[in-house]
Amino acid sequence: MLSSGKVIQQAGRLLKSNKCCVSSLLTWRDRSTSPQTQLGMSGIISPPVDLLTEEEQMMKDTVAKLAAERIQPLVRQMDADSQMDPSIIKALFENGLMGVEIESEYGGTNSSFFVANLVIEELAKVDPSVSVMCDVHNTLTVTLIRKLGTPEQKNKYLPRLAMDTLSSFCLSEADSGTDAFAMKMSAVKQGDHYILNGTKLWITNAEHSGLFTVFANAKPTDGYKGITCFLVDRDTEGLTIGKKEDKLGIRASSTCPVHFENVKVPESSILGEFGKGYKYCIEVLNEGRIGIGAQMLGLAEGCFNATVPYTRERKQFGKRVCDFQGMQHQIADVATQIEAAKLLVYNAARRREAGLSVIKEAAMAKYYASEVAALTTSKCIEWMGGVGFTKDYPVEKFYRDCKIGAIYEGTSNIQRNTIFKCLEHEGS
Repeated sequence: MLSSGKVIQQAGRLLKSNKCCVSSLLTWRDRSTSPQTQLGMSGIISPPVDLLTEEEQMMKDTVAKLAAERIQPLVRQMDADSQMDPSIIKALFENGLMGVEIESEYGGTNSSFFVANLVIEELAKVDPSVSVMCDVHNTLTVTLIRKLGTPEQKNKYLPRLAMDTLSSFCLSEADSGTDAFAMKMSAVKQGDHYILNGTKLWITNAEHSGLFTVFANAKPTDGYKGITCFLVDRDTEGLTIGKKEDKLGIRASSTCPVHFENVKVPESSILGEFGKGYKYCIEVLNEGRIGIGAQMLGLAEGCFNATVPYTRERKQFGKRVCDFQGMQHQIADVATQIEAAKLLVYNAARRREAGLSVIKEAAMAKYYASEVAALTTSKCIEWMGGVGFTKDYPVEKFYRDCKIGAIYEGTSNIQRNTIFKCLEHEGS
């Protein structure tokens, strides 16, 4: 019998050789005769976006099993302690979940972007803290290095990122949050090196990371066009991790400031081109927002699935709680909105995999999934009554965890701005 890690890697290889994007949908099993498929103008058979291939379903089931067996028993204690259990980080690496898209030649799972989001969703059903750790690592740092890295950078970092090294994405600063390009962190060239100075805030995974992708302005006179991306190892002299934030939700996920005091890095540590950091940042965050959408989707599903069975067991006035029409309508409303969020997230992920623009779709997916997560968790607490307000059930934790979805990787208002700009452009 294959271990879950072997299953994931095997499924990844199958997916890579049989990509689930527009150019290869004809290879899906038995789709040509399915009444659910339609033949588009291009002659390509298009299945529903939420219809999974056999390999995708195998990955989804394997991650769900791993989450139930290895993560679920530790969730409550990790939340109370505000600490990620080391065994979980180890399990994610051992099972290929930290290198989902990394090619097999570097030790990765060799799978797809869509599958990476399935992984994020399944983990979030059990613990959104674990999910975001996997999300940031896969959709931001790994994506940047795979797309922009030199052969030397890929050979140096991708095997580590697939096997044992967690990573962080360092963008935000005290005066540079939503206005990301107002950053003050500097990179001054000295010979064949750069000297980095400044502090990054709200850095996910910082406590455990071995690699940081750092955005700094290497030519302030050019404004945001001086922003450059650097790869900085944790053990570089002058790099220190600050006190972990004591957060409302996703508490097991470490969030810390990262200080850079005269950090000397070689010119070869620049990722991509000098002065193109702003462009890379925008592009990768557009894709990363799909991952946050997947996290919020999984969170909503996990909370809903933990609550509805209770409404079938709890009786009042001689009837099950779910037998009251008012409850049935509320449950139906929430289920419908979760399904709508899923279709937005899945469609955005499929589009990205097909090489299509996802600026509007990613913004919609993140914005709407965050709204649905907030609604779902609030309603679930109400449906469970007093016990839903206690820590004896997981619902209150989902309620606390969901709020971050409307904040990080672009606030909900920023997503609305992006959506409107896209609509304006489409109408011009």
